[in-house]
Amino acid sequence: MIWTPSPNFGTRKRPITLLVMHYTGMRDGPSAINWLANPKSGVSAHYVVEEDGQIIHMVKEENRAHHAGHSYWRGITDVNSASIGIEIVNPGHEWGYRPFPKEQMKSVRKLTKKIIKRHNIALHNVIGHSDIAPDRKQDPGELFDWDYLAKHKLAIKRPIKNLLDPLWNEANFIEKLRQYGYGNANEDKMIMAFQRRFRPNKIDGVMDEQCRSILYALLLELA
Repeated sequence: MIWTPSPNFGTRKRPITLLVMHYTGMRDGPSAINWLANPKSGVSAHYVVEEDGQIIHMVKEENRAHHAGHSYWRGITDVNSASIGIEIVNPGHEWGYRPFPKEQMKSVRKLTKKIIKRHNIALHNVIGHSDIAPDRKQDPGELFDWDYLAKHKLAIKRPIKNLLDPLWNEANFIEKLRQYGYGNANEDKMIMAFQRRFRPNKIDGVMDEQCRSILYALLLELA
């Protein structure tokens, strides 16, 4: 792990209960690290994970990094104060989105395991940037290997078996999305964020039987 400090941080106002995954969305890793370390950018993350698996530590965990922006999750509006942010090097949808390499995901897994253990973070609070800011963000996106983290018990497992359709209408579905943790975002974009996370093979912003069934299973797990 390489210490490359960012000046862009502040004081936490909440205990750490969330872990947020991002992609850098820039042409390459060095460009992203330079930007996160630039005082003019005003942004930062606690960690950056390069494509070869190298981890860059930029903000100490006890400090509030500037990675979430205007966001919401489960009643929390100051997500920066309540979270650890990991930026994962990937050009993103704008610059040529691609799968995350195996070595990179291994480092994300190891880092996630340590962070969850240190702060006793619940798996349903290991989330993506698009979950907390669906109006603005798509990262880490549909190619991020959530299933790999779930296999190692570091993220919520995507429900795929013995699903039951609760037959909600769209208004009910949106209400249940908010019950699960999503905020008052544009409804279509909120559905797309849910699909990126739990139904990545089809992201159309349209509620259907599969979406209802997956969300119903997730809510049952929380009960």
